Amino acid sequence: MKKIKYYYNTNSLRYEKLVTPLRVKLLRILGFIATALVTAVIIVLFAFRLLDSPKERLMRQENTRMKEDYRLLNSKMKLLQQQMAELEERDNHVYREIFEADPIPDSARAKRMEKQKEMVLAEGMRDNELAYSIAATVDNLLSRIAFQKKSYQEIENMIKDKEKMLAATPAIQPISNKDLKRVASGFGYRIDPIYKTVKRHAGLDFSAPQGTPIYATADGVVRLAGNTGNGYGNHVIINHGYGYETLYGHQYRIKVKVGQRVKRGELIGWVGSTGKSTGPHVHYEVRKNKHHMDPVYFFYNDLSPEQFDRIVKLAASGSQSFD
Repeated sequence: MKKIKYYYNTNSLRYEKLVTPLRVKLLRILGFIATALVTAVIIVLFAFRLLDSPKERLMRQENTRMKEDYRLLNSKMKLLQQQMAELEERDNHVYREIFEADPIPDSARAKRMEKQKEMVLAEGMRDNELAYSIAATVDNLLSRIAFQKKSYQEIENMIKDKEKMLAATPAIQPISNKDLKRVASGFGYRIDPIYKTVKRHAGLDFSAPQGTPIYATADGVVRLAGNTGNGYGNHVIINHGYGYETLYGHQYRIKVKVGQRVKRGELIGWVGSTGKSTGPHVHYEVRKNKHHMDPVYFFYNDLSPEQFDRIVKLAASGSQSFD
């Protein structure tokens, strides 16, 4: 049963029934509704602050995955940078020290400036854009490394071929001649010791006692070892490849056999005076593509510049050959 409220009216001096106006009732209702809404909003905000919504949970998970992706990408970047540093180190040694060339373009010198620009650009990116940028950088580095590896493989092949060619190029004297006193007759036109006529001397004569060791002046394969009656007596011809051949004539005894592979500095025989010869010596020839070359220009591996200048003068001074 609804309670009826009364109040004491001082004007009429009696108790009268309390009647609440409609306006007051409406205001009270509106106030209650407003208070309820404000309270609900506060509760919702408080709940969203402490509890994740489904969307926020998804975003948090995505953020965690992105951080993991960043960590992996950063590891890859460090690895790629290390590999690039190794390739650059090889590049410096291969091009600058071996081939004496500078294949690095000038634009590469501005690499540090480009990195700074990339850092500034990255600072203004959103997370997803930064991830795409890093991924693109990684792909670019991978392509560059693959290209560089292919390039350096070609260079390594060139180096190996260059090493073989250098090893196959005559570069030392055929006998021990440290004091340079064994050069008897040089390359060019000389007086024949037997016929006493001017004749082209196709090699260089080194006088030495019989039995003095004779050495191969470059790597190669023995093409001939014996006496064929052509005036060279017991002689050896070594095919070095790349068009080079060397001949060692008038030997007392031959150590190597046809088909044998020899190295530079390896013993191939001993000095003698067989064949058309007037005394113990070794007649040494260098041929390139079947053309006779002056052997004196192939002693660069065991002579100083001063010694080379001296041996050139000694080779040019002789007027009569030993064969």
